[in-house]
Amino acid sequence: MKAEAFWLAEPGRGEIRPVTLPDPGPDDVLVRTLHSGVSRGTETLVFRGGVPESQHEVMRAPFQEGDFPAPVKYGYLNVGVVEQGALAGRTVFSLFPHQTRFVVPASAVTVVPDQVPPARAVLAGTVETALNGLWDAAPLIGDRIAVVGAGMVGASVAAILSKFPGARVQLVDANPERASLAAALGVDFALPSDAAGDCDLVIHASATAAGLTRSLELLAPEGTVVELSWYGDREVTVPLGEFFHSRRLVVKSSQVGGIAPARRGRRTYADRLATALDLLADPVFDALLTGESAFAALPEVMPKLTSGELPALCHLITYDDKAGE
Repeated sequence: MKAEAFWLAEPGRGEIRPVTLPDPGPDDVLVRTLHSGVSRGTETLVFRGGVPESQHEVMRAPFQEGDFPAPVKYGYLNVGVVEQGALAGRTVFSLFPHQTRFVVPASAVTVVPDQVPPARAVLAGTVETALNGLWDAAPLIGDRIAVVGAGMVGASVAAILSKFPGARVQLVDANPERASLAAALGVDFALPSDAAGDCDLVIHASATAAGLTRSLELLAPEGTVVELSWYGDREVTVPLGEFFHSRRLVVKSSQVGGIAPARRGRRTYADRLATALDLLADPVFDALLTGESAFAALPEVMPKLTSGELPALCHLITYDDKAGE
């Protein structure tokens, strides 16, 4: 069976390439893709060739082909229908790149709950990152919380926290147009200069040095910044003088590649992803889907997403039912 896949041919240039699929084994599933999603932060960093050499192995996607910087087939937000295998007819999420059809072990896919539309389900990988970050952050009832950076990850964190009992949650971003996103998510919005301080907890996801600096400034004494940003090959300066030591502040990293220590040993990766998909039953997450293109247009769309010409949080890629046949 033939299929088609999107490849980064060289930094800044992508192309659609033909794929010959293997015959599914007894423990495999054949999946026809319905939607994939472009995570504007990580995937555009990959597209411009910005993955540091020291992180080439760490940054590999589960079903990546090729190596950084290029040529490479990269992606990890995929929702499709199983056409052959034990889950035939079921809609599933997997960490597979942008490809019309593919064969993977059945253990590599997660069934999408009936109450979650397939298009929204592409957010599962990002919501899983947000969930892991909140396991690391461990917010308490009544906390004063700021989420700095209203991209995909920050918005997902804010969406989850919007239901947290008694918390003061503020989404902070330098782009005033993100105010409408915050309203859709059910949380307050502020520009960095206007953000409320005295925070018990700040989740930082802006991937900028200015955002990290402002996150520290917003903390109450002995408060914590949980860092969810991925900076790639950019160096970041952090103000560790002035008030950092006197206020006993904490900067804590969080990365979805490992389960947060607070849940390690009691939750598997499959458990975490299943929880993320359950969270996506809430239609509030539709606010993160901010554009849509056909699969065939990906070579033209990716440069526009990378440059910012096409603004987006999660850009949805749709697939024709007959693609790859």
